[in-house]
Amino acid sequence: MSVFTNPASSSKEQARAYTSAVLDLLGDRKPVDVLKRTGSALKKAVRGLTSRQMGKREAPDRWSIKHVLQHLADSDLVLGWRMRMILAHDRPPLTGYDQDLWAARLGYEKTTPDDALREFAVLRKANLRLMQRASANDLQRVGVHSERGDESIEYMMRLYAGHDLLHLRQIERIRRSFD
Repeated sequence: MSVFTNPASSSKEQARAYTSAVLDLLGDRKPVDVLKRTGSALKKAVRGLTSRQMGKREAPDRWSIKHVLQHLADSDLVLGWRMRMILAHDRPPLTGYDQDLWAARLGYEKTTPDDALREFAVLRKANLRLMQRASANDLQRVGVHSERGDESIEYMMRLYAGHDLLHLRQIERIRRSFD
């Protein structure tokens, strides 16, 4: 299993390895810059693909590109909720979620890539606006993640930027599997 696999049943050690690997993808890039560019990078990554290609799974137990796009939109929904909880409450609990259950039970198979990209764009715009309005003190506020412990908004921004890069790489890998 890859270090980038993030099952809901993972141990604290696996969760730490996953977050460390995702943060390594970001490196010393500015999170806001990556977060701002992801929407256009996604459009570029899927340009020219047919609906059939976007729905083709890399392997039977793996996601398709449209799964990845909907996952990114839903991840931004979660990010927005978590940031709002942290900004409005003191040390709120942040519930983890099983991304594979979301994909299976929330109909990722039936989503359209265009709908997922539109949802992502709206959610990301709202989240970026919230990040950019936040003060330096706001960015240090924390929530308590059920699997990973204390996470500040600043940390979450880095994690989500790395997460974007991870999934952009995944889309490229899936595209290569078409050959």
